[in-house]
Amino acid sequence: MADPRPVYRRVLLKLSGEALMGSQGFGIHQEVVDRIAREVAEVRDLGVQVGLVIGGGNIFRGVAASARGMDRATADHMGMLATVINSLALQDALERTGAVTRVVSAITMQQIAEPYIRRRAIRHLEKGRVVIFAAGTGNPYFSTDTAASLRAMEIGAEAILKGTKVDGVYDKDPVLYPDARRFEEVSYLEVLQRDLKVMDSTAISLCRDNSLPIVVFDFTVPGNIRRAICGEGIGTKVGG
Repeated sequence: MADPRPVYRRVLLKLSGEALMGSQGFGIHQEVVDRIAREVAEVRDLGVQVGLVIGGGNIFRGVAASARGMDRATADHMGMLATVINSLALQDALERTGAVTRVVSAITMQQIAEPYIRRRAIRHLEKGRVVIFAAGTGNPYFSTDTAASLRAMEIGAEAILKGTKVDGVYDKDPVLYPDARRFEEVSYLEVLQRDLKVMDSTAISLCRDNSLPIVVFDFTVPGNIRRAICGEGIGTKVGG
């Protein structure tokens, strides 16, 4: 039987910053970053155009700092800088696999990243480069989930792949409730009404308004990024 082929031509992969820290509890776990890089390079080699958005929670969480009294805008800008650190780490790992990459930043820092220019980012994708979108939207009060939704729509992605540590969307927390039921498909509206914690409400609303599907899957299982892109039915699809 032939290997399954990709069902998407262009995708936006969203990973949390916590995804990069592995079992360390903080910072960047190099083995995890290297595995993600190998899997992204593998799907790029299938002809899929891949953009990435990575959070910064393994280094700094702006919302948490704000809750402890820091000015929210300042805290969010610090969180954006954490996403740049993660983006550079993933860029390095990807380039060691032979992939050509570009880090594009919503905050200008020309010595280490290109400024985000929509048409230039699309051209990079068309040339087979992996594009890593850093620094969120460049604005405080917006999460990297929202940044992922926005960038996905701007580049014409056919889906957002949301990599988590859980194998999909459940009706309640599967860690706390053994009888939790996993959805194979769920609508945007149900995600919002039931507060299912797929992405924040702004990100979900953006996807709903633009009919952009979200595939939620467990990225910690080796090979799952490829399986999600090939439409193998792992995880949960949000849409409709």
